[in-house]
Amino acid sequence: MKRVLGVHGVGNFRPGESAQTAANALAAVWHAALTTGSRGPGPGSAGVDVAVAYYADLLREPGRQAGAPALEDLDTFEQELLQAWAGHLGVPTGVAAGRATAPVRQALAWLSERRGLGRVATEWFVATFFREVAAYLQAGNGAVRYRVRERITAAIDAHRPQVIIAHSLGSVAAYEALWAHHGHEVDLLVTVGSPLALPHAVFPRLQPPPLGDRGQRPPSVRRWVNLSDPGDLVALPPGGVEARFDGVEPSSGDRAIHAFDFHLVKNYLTSPRLATILKESGGSGE
Repeated sequence: MKRVLGVHGVGNFRPGESAQTAANALAAVWHAALTTGSRGPGPGSAGVDVAVAYYADLLREPGRQAGAPALEDLDTFEQELLQAWAGHLGVPTGVAAGRATAPVRQALAWLSERRGLGRVATEWFVATFFREVAAYLQAGNGAVRYRVRERITAAIDAHRPQVIIAHSLGSVAAYEALWAHHGHEVDLLVTVGSPLALPHAVFPRLQPPPLGDRGQRPPSVRRWVNLSDPGDLVALPPGGVEARFDGVEPSSGDRAIHAFDFHLVKNYLTSPRLATILKESGGSGE
């Protein structure tokens, strides 16, 4: 039985549930995806014991409006991250500039049309992503960042995984947690839909900071593979993780994970490419 720890991405806050209840619910979702692929037995069909490190509750700012955020709700730092991201998607110069919501909405309308995406869904995703990313990266006293990393390291200690699969913002938090915690060696780290290499917004803010403009594989990780859909709006720049971090293997090929829901974790978890990566990791665990 192979022990897998998932580290979720953005948009996973489960109101009204304790952290443990939310973690168990997400673990059931991840287990179902890993054991039932989109076209038959999934990547974990040989048997996996799945846990998920849940941290979305720690990103909720007390007193801030609950529910799905809107573009109008983004603060200055969140807008700054959004604009850095938009620049790497080829948004025309001047469209994404400025603090006002109108230019940002114009930029997302341009992006939605260019990529064939729904405008409302794109706005929701971008607002959610940058609110949660900013909550994690915000300088301040670093309390949120520390608590998220502690939640992940506690899950590592409890589950003792051979494999960690970290999605979206979860790949940033897992990367930093693995650097801060050397008590357990991980056979395989798989980052999926990762923004780790995103210039200006994420990469230069990592802890520990990159050395000589290069990130490094955490010392407790034996093998690190990055998997990204070429159309994923978060995994920027394309091929960036393996290009900017030493000791990272790209997954083979650049085939799309899914035609539309390219950032949805379920589509990464059920992909044949992840199945191959997990089989290559070998061993069935204890």
